[in-house]
Amino acid sequence: MTWALRRLRGLQGGLEGGLRWRLLAPLLAVVLVASFLSAHAASGLIDAVFDRWLLDAARSLASQVIFEQQAAVIALNRQAQAVLTYDADDRTYFSVLEGERVLAGEQHLPRSGSDVRDYDKGAEAFEAPFLGHPVRVVWVKVASAQDPSRVVLVGVGETLNKRRRVFRELLWVYAPVGLIVIVAAWILLAAVRRTLRPLQRMADQWNTQSHASLMPIPTTAVPRELLPFALALNELLGRLREVLEREKLFASTAAHQLRTPLTGLQLGLARAAEAPDLASTRAVLAGLQASTQRTARLVQQLLALSRLDPELASSPDFGPVDLDDLAHAVGESFLESAHDKGLTMELIEAGDAAMAGQRAAIVGHPDLLSEALGNLIDNAIRYTPAGGTLRITVQASPPGLIVCDSGPGIPPDELVKVMLRFYRGRQASGQGTGLGLAIVKEIANLHHASVSLKNRDEGGLQVRLLFPTPGPAAA
Repeated sequence: MTWALRRLRGLQGGLEGGLRWRLLAPLLAVVLVASFLSAHAASGLIDAVFDRWLLDAARSLASQVIFEQQAAVIALNRQAQAVLTYDADDRTYFSVLEGERVLAGEQHLPRSGSDVRDYDKGAEAFEAPFLGHPVRVVWVKVASAQDPSRVVLVGVGETLNKRRRVFRELLWVYAPVGLIVIVAAWILLAAVRRTLRPLQRMADQWNTQSHASLMPIPTTAVPRELLPFALALNELLGRLREVLEREKLFASTAAHQLRTPLTGLQLGLARAAEAPDLASTRAVLAGLQASTQRTARLVQQLLALSRLDPELASSPDFGPVDLDDLAHAVGESFLESAHDKGLTMELIEAGDAAMAGQRAAIVGHPDLLSEALGNLIDNAIRYTPAGGTLRITVQASPPGLIVCDSGPGIPPDELVKVMLRFYRGRQASGQGTGLGLAIVKEIANLHHASVSLKNRDEGGLQVRLLFPTPGPAAA
């Protein structure tokens, strides 16, 4: 029991670790995904804001383009150019192109790049390297009002220092989220530990009580989710109590029943040793032989009782059994005993009855069923006088075994008592142990069968052993 409770504690530890992993892992995954999506959204928002500034600057610059008959020009003095390119954090570049001719600004400002974003009126922004620095560039188109085919491109670019600084500052806004995640994880772990605490208390209570007794543990304070587990353990304790009580009963019964024949054997040996002549010794030895046979019969039936464990009902030894074949085999083993006593034995199989051709099949343990039928036949042979009749009938519906004899029968007030262990009726004689019918009763219980005893009108006893009808597969 202690080993089982240690396993229970190990299960609880594994359950706690499993819950932690199953709850924390999704939480961390959600936080990571949310952080990635938030960073991506923040980066996109920053780019959109600063791109708009660049786009406004490019359109302001484009408004200064003048289309003359020969070529386009841009009215941009030094002061305006200084205002356009001034920035405390970033370097700003611009370029005004008509075809491949540079009207103002940088000649090689990038015309394409990565992370492209399209804006209204054909404007686009992208990221590209320029003069050894990554820059963000915006290009807009300006067409002549008189000749739309004449187009001037105006581009403005700047380095990414402000964008990166704002992105870092924005990330600091999410710093409390990390703290919230840590607090949530701590609360989650504490909740798991607190939720599993009743399981720990239950294990401790069972561990403490199991050393003193196997009585059930109260389940009034057990959480609803753990109640099936608690009831299962209480059922296990109940089964252990039954096993121990059955073993104690068997041990006390065996010790009590074996004491008398063993004492008789010892006295017989003493008388044989003190016998004055060979004839007296032989007489004592004959009595010892009969006593030894009774003791052997008692030991055999005690061993049969020890095998009758309720767990046998779920044993793989249970399978389809043909009662006709069983009755034929067991009855044949008693033919010699019946013949020596001058009895007539009859066997009526299910196929010999009115429903010819039908077999009597059940699900059971062949050895135990043979033991039960053997006890019924043995009792009938013992109590039927010479010249009597013993009949074994197999019926198919419901499946069962019926043993009838022409003996003295049993007083009506003892028909139930004779199935108790070691009970022998008032009319009992011979070398019986009082265990035969008790063994039959317990074997019947294992097979969910019924045993009934009835005195026949014409004299003798009838014992009916009826089994539940098996399913189609067993039949």
